[in-house]
Amino acid sequence: QVQLVESGGGLVQPGGSLRLACAASRPIFSITTLGWYRRTPGKERELVATITNFGATNYADSTKGRFTITIHYAKSTVYLHMDNLSPEDTAVYYCNARVGDVDSWGQGTQVTVSA
Repeated sequence: QVQLVESGGGLVQPGGSLRLACAASRPIFSITTLGWYRRTPGKERELVATITNFGATNYADSTKGRFTITIHYAKSTVYLHMDNLSPEDTAVYYCNARVGDVDSWGQGTQVTVSA
């Protein structure tokens, strides 16, 4: 199990930017994959972006070109940089860490995009 603490959510206007952070309780190299997922009321949790411990990234079609996932190895932190946000990006964003077949989740952070 990995303890994950998220931060950085909030209210932003359409077209704006926001950065989410997720601090992990163990070194990044001991974690297979880190990722961000989101959930809106009435919908299943969906993939936003993932990154492996050696830096290979994967994005959902809806976030490709607007969101960037990065790792700060020394801080054991994964970031999600979100640009050109739209109201459709409003959701609770969850950090995920996978070690082998075991998933750990953060508590979630609310992102609201509204004028």
